[in-house]
Amino acid sequence: MINFSAVTKRFGNGTVALDQVSFHINSGELVVITGPSGSGKTTLMRLLIHDFPPTEGVVEYKGKSLESIAAHEVPYHRRKIGVVFQDYRLLSELNVWENIALPLSIMGKSEAEIESRVTDLLNLVRLVDQALVFPKQLSGGEAQRVSIARALATGPSVIFADEPTGNLDKKSSLGIVKLLQQINALGTTVLIATHDVTLLDYLENERHLELDSGKLIKDTRPSKASTTSAEISPESPKSEKPEELKEKPAELTKKLKESVEKPADSEEKLTQKDSVSKEKSGKSQKKSKDSKKLTSTAKKSAQADSAEFVTKVEAEEKSLADEFKEVTNQPKSKKASLFSNFSKNLSSLKMPIFGKNKQPAKKSKIEPDRHVAVEEDEEHHE
Repeated sequence: MINFSAVTKRFGNGTVALDQVSFHINSGELVVITGPSGSGKTTLMRLLIHDFPPTEGVVEYKGKSLESIAAHEVPYHRRKIGVVFQDYRLLSELNVWENIALPLSIMGKSEAEIESRVTDLLNLVRLVDQALVFPKQLSGGEAQRVSIARALATGPSVIFADEPTGNLDKKSSLGIVKLLQQINALGTTVLIATHDVTLLDYLENERHLELDSGKLIKDTRPSKASTTSAEISPESPKSEKPEELKEKPAELTKKLKESVEKPADSEEKLTQKDSVSKEKSGKSQKKSKDSKKLTSTAKKSAQADSAEFVTKVEAEEKSLADEFKEVTNQPKSKKASLFSNFSKNLSSLKMPIFGKNKQPAKKSKIEPDRHVAVEEDEEHHE
């Protein structure tokens, strides 16, 4: 993932910050870079973020030489490497939330994504209650945790912590280191540059790179450069650790053996599945037959009701015709009274056809004075 090959950095005043330094760091490692002040630890970080090029040698990140990166691509490269500084580098005019959200805002992320990401990071560094507090109101340990959260905001593959506990007491220092270990356990490569004795004792089982006067004098666990396509692709998933790779083939072998040794069980299960599927299909066929019977019964009853209704209507029409004929055969003097009685009887005839027996509701006329009085009374009630 990170490869330094015979790297030398010489400044204009003749100072040699690094002298023929070579090492390789694999993805997912936690590496402690040790050495006294001025030994070249910060220069390593500045070379890794391509703050300046090496005088000699090659610095590679995910199989690509950083000198091949164009100037306009440098900001995008730096998003992949989160840096935690000794002096925090927090903006005093922004609160904790805004300091963490700033890199995401610069990247043009949506408000919803920023809110979700910042909330997760505040939970990770245990500073949810201090989200609206300004940097001057924080302790040294809290400010450094905000700095770590901000470094993680862009989702980098690497965290480089440059003297992260230089201004902290022992208890706060251990808290920061444990947080960095937790971040490493989540899959991020973590580099910790320090000369803090407390940290060195606590991390004695981790890989150490020791620098002195710009030279690499010790590598407790050197690793060989093995650039793969997974490292070159920035969107590829994190490579698995060797222990996991050893366990998975063993589990696969065990499963394959079980499947070979128990073919009878699999055949029995298939037979059971077939019987269950047949039983289900029989039940579904029975249900369909029952539903057909119910449908035919319903149709017959509907036809019978329809015939009965037609007979009833025909009988009522015949009686009306007889009454009307009787009225028309009477003298003119009796016709008026008989017609009035006949029209009254018409309103009592109810036709059980949709909408025929529904009379339009009579609209009640409301007097203007009364309407106004009601409105006033309602306003007074409110």
